[in-house]
Amino acid sequence: RMAAAPPSYCFVAFPPCSKDGLVVFGKNSARPRDEVQEVVYFAAADHDPGSKVECTYIEIEQVPKTHAVVLSRPSWLWGAEMGANEHGVCVANEAVVTREPASESEALLGMDLVRLGLERGATAKEALDVIVALLEEHGQGGNYYEDGSSCHTFQSAFLIVDRNEAWILETSGKYWAAEKITEGVKCICNQLSLTTKIDAEHPELRNYVRSQGWWNGDSDFNFSEVFSLADEHLACSSGRESLEKQGGDVSAQAMIDVLRDKDSGVCVDSESFLTTASIVSVLPQDPSFPCVHYFTGTPDPSRSIFKPFIFVDDVKLVPKVQSPSFGNDDPAKKIPRFQEKPDRRHELYKAHEWARSLLEHDQDKGQKLMRIMLDLEKQGLEAMEDILTRTEILDPAEVVDLFYDCVDTELKFFK
Repeated sequence: RMAAAPPSYCFVAFPPCSKDGLVVFGKNSARPRDEVQEVVYFAAADHDPGSKVECTYIEIEQVPKTHAVVLSRPSWLWGAEMGANEHGVCVANEAVVTREPASESEALLGMDLVRLGLERGATAKEALDVIVALLEEHGQGGNYYEDGSSCHTFQSAFLIVDRNEAWILETSGKYWAAEKITEGVKCICNQLSLTTKIDAEHPELRNYVRSQGWWNGDSDFNFSEVFSLADEHLACSSGRESLEKQGGDVSAQAMIDVLRDKDSGVCVDSESFLTTASIVSVLPQDPSFPCVHYFTGTPDPSRSIFKPFIFVDDVKLVPKVQSPSFGNDDPAKKIPRFQEKPDRRHELYKAHEWARSLLEHDQDKGQKLMRIMLDLEKQGLEAMEDILTRTEILDPAEVVDLFYDCVDTELKFFK
């Protein structure tokens, strides 16, 4: 039996299930418990013809122009678990297990494809096209974890969202299928979910599965049934149910509440896995309003706070949520890889560890601290709601150090 994929959850809600003409996106990233995630911003950039980009394991051709992106990523790798770009595109990935063993040979990781889709796609569909073209050209493979003792490989699924639509993209090797969504609530987790509603697919997909004897060509083509291991294709219903309970009122706050829910299993805290970071994005369907992206930058959303980020020129960088860089000396870059594990904790992560131990050892002080933190989060949510409901255009100067200030304030409270 292959190792279970980490049980991350991704969500999207469209009007009328969400409030005020907003598309709401969210993800809990479940990863090995001790892994650190950082939040990083990369400005839009122009690149010389013929230049290359060094992904986690392989180098590929760079494109002439990359969009500005903000990413939440395991700090040892190049790609990202989830993130957004300046055009209001959000992408999150899921590790999935299919009947086809994932490749151990180093290629693109699902996480690399998240970042590449965001850097190169100005709409959800463009990001999807980028990801499947790169899959075709380079394939996916390599170790998903920073682990020198064993290679953990998975196939990938993605939730790709913009202000107008979302795509669920599921892959096995270079083969893929995708479903377009423009209404309702959708949840994807660490299992295949596409069935017979397929809006785009690899041109050779059906021929391939027939040649493998997985489909006879007569029955309805059901992607999950064809590609899942016998017992696997169950929808991750707990997640969707907790969102649907919100009725037509999915807001940033409602999405945050769902991501914090341990009873439903959406907020993972198990022996092997922890929700190491979370994101919630609010994408107004009216393009004259800015998108708002909330990141925790710390593990366990039930003990973390969501801090807002808005794309503007010259946005202030936040070194306190960035892990130390080890350059070419990084054990993740040397072959054989991962022979040692450096300390990748950033300043906010360390402060948060202290706060967590306080919560565990001194209930009263811990609860008091948590109340102050949640109050801080609420102020941020209310300020963003104000920006999304006012009539005048946002002055970029007002939000250029928004995320910086929120992280700074959080650190001050911990101290």
